[in-house]
Amino acid sequence: MAASAPPLDDCLRLLRGERDEQKLAGLLVAANVCRAGDADAVRKVYDAVGPRFLRRLLNTGLGKVEGGKEEEREAYLRLALTVLAGLARAPEVAADEGVVSIVPLVAEVVSKSVDPAITEECFELLSLIAIASEDGAYKFCEPGVIDMIYLQISNLPDGSKCIELAINLMQLLVHKLKVDNMSVEKLQGMTSMVTCLARLFAVLHTAVKFDALHMLTALLSQKESPLHDLLRSMPASIWESHIRVGITAILQNRVVSSEKLHALLLAECMMSILGEDWLSEDCKIQDTQNVLPVDKFVLLVLESARIEVAVLLNELAYLKYESSKTSETDEAISQKQRNLAILFSLIERIVKMISNASSSEGAPNQTICESTIMQAITGLNETISLVLDFLQDAKDHGQRKGDDLLAAARIVGSYLAEAPYACKEKTKNLLDFIFSIEGQDESRPFYSICFMLPMLSQITMEPDGCRTLASFCGYKAVMDCLVKMTEQDGIDNGSMFLACDTIINFMSNRKSVHIPVDSCFIRFLNALVTWAGTSNASSVTMTASCLCAMLIDLTSEEFLLSCSEFDAKTLGSLSELIVRSLQQDVPDDDGEQFNQKQVIVSGNTC
Repeated sequence: MAASAPPLDDCLRLLRGERDEQKLAGLLVAANVCRAGDADAVRKVYDAVGPRFLRRLLNTGLGKVEGGKEEEREAYLRLALTVLAGLARAPEVAADEGVVSIVPLVAEVVSKSVDPAITEECFELLSLIAIASEDGAYKFCEPGVIDMIYLQISNLPDGSKCIELAINLMQLLVHKLKVDNMSVEKLQGMTSMVTCLARLFAVLHTAVKFDALHMLTALLSQKESPLHDLLRSMPASIWESHIRVGITAILQNRVVSSEKLHALLLAECMMSILGEDWLSEDCKIQDTQNVLPVDKFVLLVLESARIEVAVLLNELAYLKYESSKTSETDEAISQKQRNLAILFSLIERIVKMISNASSSEGAPNQTICESTIMQAITGLNETISLVLDFLQDAKDHGQRKGDDLLAAARIVGSYLAEAPYACKEKTKNLLDFIFSIEGQDESRPFYSICFMLPMLSQITMEPDGCRTLASFCGYKAVMDCLVKMTEQDGIDNGSMFLACDTIINFMSNRKSVHIPVDSCFIRFLNALVTWAGTSNASSVTMTASCLCAMLIDLTSEEFLLSCSEFDAKTLGSLSELIVRSLQQDVPDDDGEQFNQKQVIVSGNTC
């Protein structure tokens, strides 16, 4: 025989009563109505009781309303939470403004409760509200709400239902909340989430540590956001040190490779947000003794990244060139390529940090010692050598297109920018191949050449570097690269200057190499004139004019005008550029511009 339906009419009549006793009696019946799962009945119950009485009941349970015995207050609290959790199972009710408004009160219950049953009910209710609407999720960003919820989590028993519900709520909020259009007040709530998660990541030694790690990487690995700005503006904060402690624990212990990759990603995020020197900043924390000395922490992160890179490069080479091709293989390759890109980005930032430390050696605020710097450089040399081996493998297999190859070219270029003669022979033998690498979305090589420009601008100061560039007509690739830069929206003057310096160095050493003039030079001349016309900066005018003078010295006006890509109008613009540079005053302390002007004057007096 079917059970009789809950007496809904009697329940609604009691809930609409004027006396509190009637409403309380109605709520006792309402709990059964909500369990029955009839969404229409649940809505009627909510409309009858209204959020105002439920809020008052919660306040009474929290002791915010005078009167009532302790056991009565607890009973009111349990009743309010049970009914609210039942009502919130109907998404329409959970999204109602009245229910959303009680989030801070329920968070306060979590912070004060010592009863696991009450805490479980709170987390269930809060999750239902967060799921039901955007307003519900963003309510958690109000001042103090996150702190009340998260700080209680570290006290919950490991493996309990409470901790499971709490983690589910945290993950839900991390993935649902978007910071792009948040008010400053709500962003403060997000910073509280980061600081609370950082503490959990540092102090816990349970599975929650890994949950906190994943949530931190999800929050901090987003592209530049207002949250990053707010985190940067915070005064020296303990949360940064907590993250350092957590990363140390992950990297020092036997954990699966995927978790170490997450820890290394988090280190990369911290350096991206707070600057490369975060890795080498000294820190002290009062509530934990597990702070690794700066030198050891730097080497721990670097060595961990180097090990993962070596493994990934080996696995990628096998999957790409030796294993049978399947859809599973393709997915495995894509995942490893993504992981490799993360590690390369981290190592690139470490290279910058080491460069900064080397340039400030002996300064009062220097935090890492010379032996650590040398040890790091030795390790980086070994890793870059492995990356070059990976590129050699690609060359041997006729592969020159792919984002993993482009990422490898970038990390090589970043390191050689600081140590241009590192891995000299390998780099010399592979430079022509690196110049041919294309990203997955590129139709012809461009970025791979850009990545090499800092190194090229240094090695071409010597005849041997110029001969290397000439051996495969690499100087033409640099010229074409500069031409493409001028065709893009928003010219990158930094890369333009590096390309110009490379060609100026190359032209200055032209006695050691033969330079035939062809259409590549004509396009290059046109690009220089175009670039000079986009800026009034004296450095742009002098650099472009200097190069033009050096190129004209190789040919004649008649030859230029005979080329289809060069006309009288272009010649006029070129002449105007040179005249402008000759009339320009050179700052007394700018030796480079002075030398460039000397070249221009010399070219126009011959």
